Amino acid sequence: MHLYWMQLHITPGIVAMTASLKLISHKLCPYVQRAVIALKEKGVPFERIDIDLASKPDWFLKLSPLGKVPVLVVPTERGEVALFESNVICEYIEETQAGSKLHPVDPLQRAEHRAWMEFGSAILGDLWGLETTTDPATFESKRQALVAKFERVEAALGTGPFFAGNAFSLVDAVFAPIFRYFDLFDELTPHGIFNDVPKVRAWRAELAKRPSVRSAVGADYPQLLRAFLVRHDAHLLKLAA
Repeated sequence: MHLYWMQLHITPGIVAMTASLKLISHKLCPYVQRAVIALKEKGVPFERIDIDLASKPDWFLKLSPLGKVPVLVVPTERGEVALFESNVICEYIEETQAGSKLHPVDPLQRAEHRAWMEFGSAILGDLWGLETTTDPATFESKRQALVAKFERVEAALGTGPFFAGNAFSLVDAVFAPIFRYFDLFDELTPHGIFNDVPKVRAWRAELAKRPSVRSAVGADYPQLLRAFLVRHDAHLLKLAA
């Protein structure tokens, strides 16, 4: 796929691109959504290329050492550079693209935000267990782990509407895809994960309104997620029966 050169030199040998950026994606991946949200918040044009992770193309495996999405393909003077790992991609977007700042200026606050981004990844680990397990005991264990983690998030939140107040940040980009899962899960079972975290509930509702968040997935996302649960014979679906 040919890339067209645009924009300015940011550092020697590296060209920050707009329309030339390619994001290798999967329609359900929450880590991809982080990068999409960051790009949209910055107003950066990009080409999104969805692949089937069950049948990864050879060209993708050559780009991604871990065989995972997202991968951001950046054209440079020395050829294409493939960036992998979602937080790395988000940091690169923040550092090279114009638009709203998605990280605090203060180094300590910025480090705190990075730490909470990692905490969001830990939540996704528990979510994976919750949505894929066929075992009731494992489901309950993961449910309780999520309750505990969101209680920690509740304690860290201020008055909102976003994680750090009025400014949308990369922490918001990390948690928005987490909350999106529960749009379906709420329909399936009264899981109670958000019962005692009113600040988290308000944050979730605010993020759901954000245009960058809403457009980070296709209209078929709920159907694809439900089909994913069916393929895994998820206990979560049995609770809805």
